[in-house]
Amino acid sequence: MTATATKTLEATLAPPTAHKEQRLQRTVATYRRALSESFESGADTQTAVNDVVTGYSLTSYAKDALKNYVPQLRRTYDAEEVDDDHPVRFTNRGWNIDHSEDRTHEFCWRVPQAGRGNAFWIPLRINPAQRELWDDLLDGDVSVGEFRLQEHRTNWVLHVTVEYDVAEPDEPDDPTPVGFDIGESKLLTGCALTENDTPTQPYIYDGGRARYLRKEMHTTLQRLQERDAAEWRVDERFDHYQNALTDIVEKASRQAVEYARQFENPVMVLEDLSYIREHLDYGKWMNRRLHNWAFARLTGRIEDKALEAGIPVRAVNPAYTSQTCHACGHLGSRSSQAAFRCTNAECWVTEYQADINAAANIAGRLNPWRESLPWKSAGDDSPRDGSGCDTTTGHREASRESRQTTLSAYSSETPSRSEPSLGGSPAVHGG
Repeated sequence: MTATATKTLEATLAPPTAHKEQRLQRTVATYRRALSESFESGADTQTAVNDVVTGYSLTSYAKDALKNYVPQLRRTYDAEEVDDDHPVRFTNRGWNIDHSEDRTHEFCWRVPQAGRGNAFWIPLRINPAQRELWDDLLDGDVSVGEFRLQEHRTNWVLHVTVEYDVAEPDEPDDPTPVGFDIGESKLLTGCALTENDTPTQPYIYDGGRARYLRKEMHTTLQRLQERDAAEWRVDERFDHYQNALTDIVEKASRQAVEYARQFENPVMVLEDLSYIREHLDYGKWMNRRLHNWAFARLTGRIEDKALEAGIPVRAVNPAYTSQTCHACGHLGSRSSQAAFRCTNAECWVTEYQADINAAANIAGRLNPWRESLPWKSAGDDSPRDGSGCDTTTGHREASRESRQTTLSAYSSETPSRSEPSLGGSPAVHGG
């Protein structure tokens, strides 16, 4: 069995001539006008978008990308307005590159332009770490998806989505489920269930740094706009924060895979994003904050890296994972963001770290009835575990051995690393 892995290749365009620079800027400006008019018209189908963009001087590749993208803005992303810095999107039909070892920049990209014979070539400065995939792209060993052109203050950047087949990891006969809870206070919490479904060596990637960056980004950009700052300065600050947040996502996803690899026969268990979107209803302000966490972005990077590491990934319904006791299955309460309290008088759990409790519940849903739960890619909006709303946590025999994770280990906001023992302080990895 094979699975499809997805990556985004990045390249910077070599400084274009003045004439090519003007043509690039004209393409960007035309595309953004077409995007804005399509969105503001309320078009929510490909046909409706096509009626708007037909008159614009764009290639069919850019128009087709708009017809796919605009309907998603409201349906998938619940967008209320369109930013004015969107990249130009092209469908893969317009992709064309050339290669020669005799050139300073070996790879050249054919920039799609409206009108027959108007396309032009421009050299690319590729990311050296992605050289192998660029070679595979040239040889046709990987397939191209959408590609995007983004204008920055000092350069132009090309992003190319590529897909390639890798061997899909088989779920082992005796798996160790490793559940991950994504949140705001703690960006990522992992917990493995070992013998007798015992939570073992929990892992936390603190969300404080990302939360601070998002708050600072909002405040800074708002002040710059109020002062009518130059557009390039606003764009520069936005890029700075987005790059920092992307770095956090990359680090958190890499550490999640490293954490799972320490266990025998690991299977990473994630929340099904379709259920998360359906049940995010905490009011407009909180919903916006939670959506801004980009659940799909972090989950997608975990899936990609797990696939490359040969670790199976499964998705489960996350309903009530934060409200249910992992030990006895009874509903409890959260007296604070960090504390879970079990209301079952016969359960050994009294107070437990809430995010670890949720991660343990997610891990426990890997195979509650000893059945196989298939994995689908992050791009599929349908429920990925095939479980339906009746998926539940397996009811376990409560252990009388005291193995409770107390809150004392998490009293400080500053991440620290300690011995990974549930009886003491679990390993904490900071952001």
